[in-house]
Amino acid sequence: MSDVAKIVSDIKNGNIKPIYFLMGEEPYYIDKISEYIETNILSEEEKGFNQMVLYGRDVTIDEVVDNAKRFPMMAERQVIVVKEAQDLFRTIENLAAYALNPQPSTVLVLCYKYKKIDKRKALYKAISKSGNGLVFESAKFYENQVPEWINRVLAGKKYKIEPKANLMLVEFLGTNLSKISNELDKLLVILPAGSTITAKDIEENIGISKDYNNFELRKAVGARDVLKVNTIINYFGQNQKANPLIMTISLLNSFFTQLLIFHSLQDKSKNSAARALKVSPYFISDYVVAARNYPMRKVSQVIGLLRDADVKSKGVGANALPAKDILKELLFKIIH
Repeated sequence: MSDVAKIVSDIKNGNIKPIYFLMGEEPYYIDKISEYIETNILSEEEKGFNQMVLYGRDVTIDEVVDNAKRFPMMAERQVIVVKEAQDLFRTIENLAAYALNPQPSTVLVLCYKYKKIDKRKALYKAISKSGNGLVFESAKFYENQVPEWINRVLAGKKYKIEPKANLMLVEFLGTNLSKISNELDKLLVILPAGSTITAKDIEENIGISKDYNNFELRKAVGARDVLKVNTIINYFGQNQKANPLIMTISLLNSFFTQLLIFHSLQDKSKNSAARALKVSPYFISDYVVAARNYPMRKVSQVIGLLRDADVKSKGVGANALPAKDILKELLFKIIH
């Protein structure tokens, strides 16, 4: 993200703010900025007396302010990091008075995860409008944004990843950037520098089957490959914890919704379709095959079937059917 890069660049260049208010639904960048500040502003010798980590559940705003007003000991600055600052949400506005006149030698970092402060209120204005600090908002990523994020992160470390391996990670870990980053870090320790991460690497080191996963199921359904579909759902039935029904239904619904869009496209060339569907061009051949097997009317029926199965998966009108039976019934109706 360009905002994150600018914050890091400013700190490197000595343009350090007295207050960093890091907020938003995606904790990954909040943690990364906070970690960078903790690691880089003070020297190791200065940290002992001048760096402090507080937790929102354990302190009050008054205690945060009292610590922030202290002068550093034998250093130019002190750094105070308040983690889980969202636990102070009931009284966070009381920080506004300090934000209007912060201690210049203190760097106060507030990690306000999963929440946002009201931009109309005094605290936001005191930090961002006065120039006394910086408010960074870490917005939650949508699923279609995550594959490109993975590509960027790996490119920055001189690695690449196959499109299938990328999608396997996203389907298994969702939009949790911290989890994805942790799994990538494990892989990079094992793989040679500059290599390309494959589906086999994901299977062997993260535990996601390269042959029996939702991506392969989706592809087999699109191709109306009955044998492969049955093989995969039998595997899912034996490994239900790793392959929850609700996730499978959600991913199939996304596929058929995109297939509906694909049918409506005037320009179905690989790159144009990829932009419209927000997927890698690598996967467009799957939509071409599925479009031949599922006309638009059938796609609309399939989306209805998926909605019914979603309701059943939540225990409504399913007569307590096991998840594997709901999936078998759903896929039989889709393919036939």
